[in-house]
Amino acid sequence: MAEKAINIDQQILGGTPVFNGTRVPVSILFDYLEDNRMEEFLENYPSVSKDQVLKVIKLASELFADKDVINENFIRREFALKT
Repeated sequence: MAEKAINIDQQILGGTPVFNGTRVPVSILFDYLEDNRMEEFLENYPSVSKDQVLKVIKLASELFADKDVINENFIRREFALKT
């Protein structure tokens, strides 16, 4: 079984999604990717492997390809804002 790429644990950064085996938040990767700087991210966070980065990108791609997941999240957010 392949090692998971993301870990969510309340004991690590209050449950912020991090790269498994690190304390590096996954959200930081997307900040770097906005500027097309994946290699710089890997240099700055050597505890994160390129394989983990590629798995997270693939997971994000699959998540956004699933219209039901996105729709469900927006519906929940809109409902929460109205109440």
